[in-house]
Amino acid sequence: MANTVEAVVVFVMRIGAHTIWTAIACTLTLVPICASAEEGFDTEHIFGFMIGSDVGNPGEREFQTQTTGRFGKSGGTYRALSQEVEIEIVPLPNFRIEVGANATLHDITGVPDIDDRRQFNFQGLSLDLRYRLLDRERAPFGMTIAAETHGDRIDEVSGAKGRMYGTDFTLAFDRELIPNFAIGALNLIYQPEWTRFEVSGLSEKSSTIGAAFAGMVRVSPNVLLGGEIRYFRQYEGIGLGAFSGQALFVGPTAYFQLSEQSRLTLSWSMQAWGRPAGSGANLDLVNFERHQARLVFGINF
Repeated sequence: MANTVEAVVVFVMRIGAHTIWTAIACTLTLVPICASAEEGFDTEHIFGFMIGSDVGNPGEREFQTQTTGRFGKSGGTYRALSQEVEIEIVPLPNFRIEVGANATLHDITGVPDIDDRRQFNFQGLSLDLRYRLLDRERAPFGMTIAAETHGDRIDEVSGAKGRMYGTDFTLAFDRELIPNFAIGALNLIYQPEWTRFEVSGLSEKSSTIGAAFAGMVRVSPNVLLGGEIRYFRQYEGIGLGAFSGQALFVGPTAYFQLSEQSRLTLSWSMQAWGRPAGSGANLDLVNFERHQARLVFGINF
């Protein structure tokens, strides 16, 4: 059974960017045109790799699956796929809790400084807390602070076993640029990580800071299209020590309101520019990937 699951997932990982656009086109034809859209935007889930300032209404409960693919390193073959299952609840006004479990598949061959492996494993658990500080309906813009803590047994990049702990801190802003038609968002990001590998016993500390901007427009009552631009800088140590590398990702995002209870978000990003420390390369394929893709499906219950 495990081999069958692994074979299916590896096949999916080989799907190119053109297939993502085909899926978007097919979904556009399937979205019910008779469904009515609410006035304004609910930015909680409309972005791919970013987050909005909305956190949902008290009492809401949601089930969500998030599939993230990362492809391409400085040499050889690199494919990594992560599948996260999440439950979200909103117990209080402006406060959201999300718990998740994650599994990963790695298909790595001939990548410098990373061992070859082809494996499917349970990775770890996560807890995401968000609190909305400003509601854009009552303030010039929306603002939310988020902290997603995770504990893993499989390294996200290499697939090596060990103990990995980290927290992704995000300060999210958004504002309607044209009422009920266009919205913009900004994320400021800090991600400290601590890793201890099982086989070698080596410990590593790293941190990443970044800024991301997204714009989305409503092309039909239930469809939003736009894009995201994300810039990251990675350092050794959790206190932004020695500089390791930097990368700029650019790509499209599409959001579909499938029904009153269900939704789908598709996003793809390509590294447009980057540079590892001490190199004159135009891409940083040591610390980051060449391509990233994400599919998120959610349903209220």
